Amino acid sequence: METNVFIITPPFTQLNTPYPASAYIKGFLNTLNVPTVQADMGIEVILEIFSKQGLTNLFSYAKTNSQNRTPNSQRILALQDEYFKTIDSVISFLQGKNPTLALQICQGDYLPEASRFDQLEEMDWAFGTMGTQDKAKHLATLYLEDISDYIVECVDENFGFSRYAERLGRSANSFNELYDALHQETTYIDNLLFSILKSKIETIQPTLFLISVPFPGNLYAAFRCAQWVKKNHPTIKIAMGGGFPNTELRSLSDKRVFEFFDFITLDDGELPLQLLIENLNTKVSGEFKRTFLLENGEVVYKNNTTKSDYKQAEVGTPDYSDLYLDKYISVIEIVNPMHRMWSDGRWNKLTMAHGCYWGKCTFCDISLDYIKLYEPVAANILCDRMEQLIAQTGQNGFHFVDEAAPPALMKALALEIIRRKMDVSWWTNIRFEKSFSRDLCQLLKASGCIAVSGGLEVASDRLLELIDKGVTVEQVAKVTRNFTEAGVMVHAYLMYGYPTQTVQETVDSLEMVRQLFEVGVLQSGFWHQFAMTAHSPIGLNPEKYGVIKKTEEIGTFANNDINFKDSTGIDHDQFSFGLKKSLYNFMHGICFDYPLQDWFDFKIPTTRIPEDFIYNAITEETDLSIKLNLKVVWLGGEPQVSTFVKTKKGSTWEMTELKFQDKKETFLIQMNKEEGVWLVEILNKITVSNTKLYTLQELKSDFEMNFENFELFWFSKPVVTLKEFGLLII
Repeated sequence: METNVFIITPPFTQLNTPYPASAYIKGFLNTLNVPTVQADMGIEVILEIFSKQGLTNLFSYAKTNSQNRTPNSQRILALQDEYFKTIDSVISFLQGKNPTLALQICQGDYLPEASRFDQLEEMDWAFGTMGTQDKAKHLATLYLEDISDYIVECVDENFGFSRYAERLGRSANSFNELYDALHQETTYIDNLLFSILKSKIETIQPTLFLISVPFPGNLYAAFRCAQWVKKNHPTIKIAMGGGFPNTELRSLSDKRVFEFFDFITLDDGELPLQLLIENLNTKVSGEFKRTFLLENGEVVYKNNTTKSDYKQAEVGTPDYSDLYLDKYISVIEIVNPMHRMWSDGRWNKLTMAHGCYWGKCTFCDISLDYIKLYEPVAANILCDRMEQLIAQTGQNGFHFVDEAAPPALMKALALEIIRRKMDVSWWTNIRFEKSFSRDLCQLLKASGCIAVSGGLEVASDRLLELIDKGVTVEQVAKVTRNFTEAGVMVHAYLMYGYPTQTVQETVDSLEMVRQLFEVGVLQSGFWHQFAMTAHSPIGLNPEKYGVIKKTEEIGTFANNDINFKDSTGIDHDQFSFGLKKSLYNFMHGICFDYPLQDWFDFKIPTTRIPEDFIYNAITEETDLSIKLNLKVVWLGGEPQVSTFVKTKKGSTWEMTELKFQDKKETFLIQMNKEEGVWLVEILNKITVSNTKLYTLQELKSDFEMNFENFELFWFSKPVVTLKEFGLLII
C-alpha cells in the first residue's frame, strides 16, 4: 500500500495567514508524486469556536461551572445574546468579506464591550489618523480578546489566539509535566480539536500523519492530536518535525515521547521524510536522516544515509491548496506597525536563502544546520515560485522568512521582479549592513519592498562587537535613513541584558534608540530581554562571555533555553517596563524631550551619548567619489527627444531636450546636442528591462570615446536630476 500523507499545524500560530511549513512539505512531496493533504488546525478550531453556534455551545458549557467568576466574566455572560448576534458578521468582516460593517463598528454602539475596551481612551490618539477599516479592525480585535478572556477564565486556562498551553512547552527539559497533562481529562478545546481531526482522518485515511510543531505554543496540541490518532487509528504512523524539535529536542532521550510519535525528524524535513516514506513502503528498516525513533525499547537517533539534503532549487514550490485561504482573519492587536504586519493581511511565505549568510551572532543558534548551512535560491527561481503562488492563492503579498536576507540576492530579486513587471508587495528580515546604499534601497522599493526588520540588538558599539554583529550604531543609522528615505518602513529588534552589559550601556542604548526615532529613521521597534540558548556561541562557551550556567543538567526532553547568571550581577529585569514604555511613546512621535530618568522608578546614570550623535551620523557630507565597479540601472521610461537652438552672446549651438514622464510628474533635462544623443542611447542600454547590467566603468569608457571629463558630466545638473527619478548605481 502506497503512503498517503496528512500534515497539520496544530493550534495555535497565526490567525491571519497559514504557517508555511506544511505548504513547503506538500510542495516537496508533489515532486515525488506522494498524495498529500494539509490542514491548519488552529484556524479551523478558531472558526469553530467563534461562530454563533460555537459561542452558543461554549457559553452553555461554561454555565455549568460559573461559580466565583470575576465581574468581567459575569458581564460577558450577561451580554451573551449580543455576542451570538454579532459574532458571524464580525468574523466575516475580519476575513475581508463584509467591509461595510466597519461603519457600524466605529459608531460605538454595535459591539458588546468588556474589559479590553478599557484601553480605548489611551488608544484614541494613536488611532486618530487611522481609517475606518483599521479602527474597526482594532475594535473587533478587542471584542475577540474579551471573548478569549472569558474562555481562559471559564473554559480553558491554556487558551490563547497564537499559542495553546505554551507554558508546557517552554523550557520543558523534563517531559513529566506535559506527560501528566496529557493524562488529565481532555479540555473543551481538546474535544473540539478531536472532532475536526476525526472527520479529516476518516476522509483522508492517511498512512503517515505528519505534525509540524513550530513553537512551544503548538506542542501540547501536537501531542493531543498524536494521542487521539494512536488510540483510534493505531496503524497510522506519526512523525513530528518543525522549529520546536529542531531547537529543543536535539538531545531527546525520554522513551515516553514515543507512546505518541513513531518518528521525530530534525532540521530540513525533505530527505528525512522521503526516507521515512521509503521505509514505510518497503516495510524494511533501512536508511534514515536525522531521525529519532524507538528501537528495542530505547530511543535511538539514526542518521545512517549517505544521501545529501536537497538543494533549495529542487524542493518544489510551496503548495497552499487544502488550506482555508479565504477564511483567515486579520486582526490589529497592538499599535506597533511591524507587529501589525504579522497579524494583519494574508502573506505568502517564501525563503530567499537557506540559513544565514552572516552566521556569526553570538546569541544565535548558529551551530544548527538550519542557520549554519547557507544556500541562496536563484532570483529567477524565486520569481517563478512567486508567480505560481499568486496564481494559486490570488494573493500578491510575500513575507520572506529568512534569518537575514542577503543584499546581493535582494538586489537580483528586485531586478527580476521589475523586469517581469510583477505587481507584488514584500518584506523581510535583514542585517543593517553598509551594502544597503540609498540607491539599492530605492531599487528594493521600486520592486515592491514595503518593510524590513533587522537586529540593532544592543545599541552599543562595544556590545555589537562582542555580539559579532558586524555593524556599528552609526552604520545602522545610515542604513535606516536610506530605507526610510526610499519609503520602506524599518523595524529594529532591540535587546537588553546581554552578558556584561552595564547599566550605563543600557541607558546609552535607550538614548541611541530615542535619537533614531526622533530623527525619523526608525518607525518600529521591540525590546527583548537576552535569553541564552544551548546552541549559540554563548551557550556553548559561557565563560568566554562572563556568564555562569545555573545548571549543567541535560534533560531527557527539551533542551535549549539555559538558566544563567551574569557575572556583573545586574538585575536587568528592572529595565523592562521603562524600556518598553519609552519605546511605545517614541513610536508615536512623542516624549522625545523627556529625560531618560523619567521612564524609570529607580536611579539611572546620565547618558554619555551626545544629543546629536545620530543626527550627525546621517547628515555627513555625501561622498562624491565614483565607484566604477558598481552597476548602473535606469528605472524610468523612454524620453521624448527634441532639439532647439540656444543663442548666447552672438554664439548659437544646438541643444537636446529630454522630456520624461514619471508616475507623479513630468520633468525635463537639457544638455548640448551630442551629449544628449549619447545619453538617450545609454539610457536605452541600461534600462532595467535589459538583462545585461553595465558598470559605471563601461559608461565612462564609452563616454570618453566621444567626449572629455566624464566626472564633470556625471555630477552635472541634468544627471543629478535623473538620479532623483530612477538612475541608480547599485
